[in-house]
Amino acid sequence: MQEITAVKELLAKGELDSRLKSIYVDEKRVPYNRQRYIDAIERFSELFPEEKEIEIYSAPGRSEVCGNHTDHQNGMVLATSINLDAIAIVAKTDDNKISLVSGDFPMVELSLDDLGLKENELGTTIALIRGVAAKIAENGHAIGGFKAYVTSDVLIGAGMSSSAAFESLIGTILSGLYNDMGISSVEIAQVGQYAENVYFGKPCGLMDQMACSVGGMIYIDFADKTSPVVKQITSDFEGADLSLCITDTKGSHADLTPDYAAVPAEMNSVAEAMGKEHLREVDRSAFFAELPRLWKETSGRAVLRAIHFFNEEERVLAAANALEASDYDTFLANIKASGESSLKYLQNVYSPKQVDSQNVTVALAVSENVLGADGGVCRVHGGGFAGTIQAFVKDDVVDTYKETLEAVFGADSCHVLKVRLYGGIRVM
Repeated sequence: MQEITAVKELLAKGELDSRLKSIYVDEKRVPYNRQRYIDAIERFSELFPEEKEIEIYSAPGRSEVCGNHTDHQNGMVLATSINLDAIAIVAKTDDNKISLVSGDFPMVELSLDDLGLKENELGTTIALIRGVAAKIAENGHAIGGFKAYVTSDVLIGAGMSSSAAFESLIGTILSGLYNDMGISSVEIAQVGQYAENVYFGKPCGLMDQMACSVGGMIYIDFADKTSPVVKQITSDFEGADLSLCITDTKGSHADLTPDYAAVPAEMNSVAEAMGKEHLREVDRSAFFAELPRLWKETSGRAVLRAIHFFNEEERVLAAANALEASDYDTFLANIKASGESSLKYLQNVYSPKQVDSQNVTVALAVSENVLGADGGVCRVHGGGFAGTIQAFVKDDVVDTYKETLEAVFGADSCHVLKVRLYGGIRVM
């Protein structure tokens, strides 16, 4: 724990700028984050004036890079943490109670003496906190009270996993305050998924939490979801002069739940027709041999989505290997192919119920026109059907790309990001 006034002075004098640069990568974002930390500390002091010593924690948002709709089939994905995050100003307490304010929302308080599931808390922030604490305790780790102010610039509804960042943040706080940062980032991710599935009441895979907790560019193999293989990919995106651009196309997610649910359901129907639970268990050659039967027993779209899965698995491996070899041309080629497969086979770029809007499709078309043959590549981002697109853009094209996309979708719709090297961390 460090004295509040001393931390504010260090920040104000720029003496923590090198630390901020290592976390947020982009030199231009250091002044913004410096002031953001100072403002957060001041807000913490307003909320908890009795507390004089603090620690600071951070957990990033994430971006899916390759492996579109593969994790729910126990497949492989490539994902990355980004340089937008949730930060927490924290004071350790001895009252076995968590008191937390997130942004402008009212304070939530809970006693760690009662970690049982509360049906009336489903879908709430307090459910996520209680679920994370409960699972960490169940796993045999120490837990205890703290006071915290949390602020986040992870965009909500843009496929960057603001909820997973929050879950990873709470898990990292408990790891730091009570376990000397000894809980692994993989376990914290699994804890976050448990909290979201069981206590919050939202089914989700593990990719979001894993990318937010582990950090960096990571390859994940979910063949065994209880013990996924996680590998950090060392790659110099700064040296490759690439930025990650996420554009919010302002499409509505209303009434899209059936579209999202149909993807795993149809993939599972193909797996079941092959006598398996998930496509990961199905032999690729056997699938294609049985295709004449499968598309009649299931549906044409289900078979196309299965084809996407099998090909996407190969692209994930190829993209990961290319990054490790610093072969960015091959990496970009696989990302482009992934996007084309999502459009043609996975068919999650627009909803068949909303054929007149097609925000994502328009964004992809505009992007391809700007990027040309060598300015970068683009693809649908995350679950699809509405929302966001992703583009890896050459740095000398970024300004033009951002200006063009925002002319179509509005000011501040295109976010120029960097690959962050850290997941959930104790900043100080």
